[in-house]
Amino acid sequence: MHRIIRIIRQIRRYNSVAISKNQIKFIRQLEQKKFRRRAGLFVAEGTKVVGDLLAHYQPHTVFATDDWLKDHASENCHLSSVITEVTDEELRRLSFLQHPQQVLALFPIPLPTDIPLTSYLSPLTSNLSLALDGIQDPGNLGTIIRIADWFGIGQIVCSEDTVDAWNPKVVQATMGSIARVNIIYNNLADFLDTLPADFPVYGTMLDGDNIYTQPLTSHGLIIMGNEGNGISPEIRRKVNRRLLIPSYHTDDTAESLNVAIATAVTCAEFRRRQGA
Repeated sequence: MHRIIRIIRQIRRYNSVAISKNQIKFIRQLEQKKFRRRAGLFVAEGTKVVGDLLAHYQPHTVFATDDWLKDHASENCHLSSVITEVTDEELRRLSFLQHPQQVLALFPIPLPTDIPLTSYLSPLTSNLSLALDGIQDPGNLGTIIRIADWFGIGQIVCSEDTVDAWNPKVVQATMGSIARVNIIYNNLADFLDTLPADFPVYGTMLDGDNIYTQPLTSHGLIIMGNEGNGISPEIRRKVNRRLLIPSYHTDDTAESLNVAIATAVTCAEFRRRQGA
């Protein structure tokens, strides 16, 4: 306990200046993609999300309340120079959440640079990966990243018009899973053209075949489409294995499943087959 108190005092000694209006403005601007890209930083909040990210990435800055410091200062003492203690009120002014959760951190965006499309093929050869075609809702993307993490899918290829994964709402919805899933943005059509002609490319479609009766491979790419329009016509033409999650309602029913729910059902069936 005395060691923790010494660490907290050290953090306070290094970072005793109150949060400035410019700092607040800077962090609030990171809600917008153009400012995130310009700064190369994204925002994470809450003990769970920040804790998972701290296990994988070096933070740029951490703003934490006294309660968080008491519980977590000892395990993060090597970060004392980037941790600033804030009051609950200061954290509220920084936070994007209705109810701030003790800690907010800025992390560098892990952007791959000058990586050829062919370098993405290696993880696909023996594993399942996801591809997202025009997903727009931050909550859906965050949930899909969390689903991928749960089912051991380590790579998601996103079309360029898919919502930015480093949006604060997306990061929050992942509940820390964004630290364990590799997310790639690229021209999805160009990426699919790099795949061998016989490579399994699955797509969920209303005119597909019942997923529960079709053969499923242990590797391949599963494409999930836009919330309202599904998979775009260009990408649809590149799918060689069409799947349908059947409805079991005989009368009028929902038009379709939420894309995150459909992703969970699809991934669960692929993994169930592998464990059978």
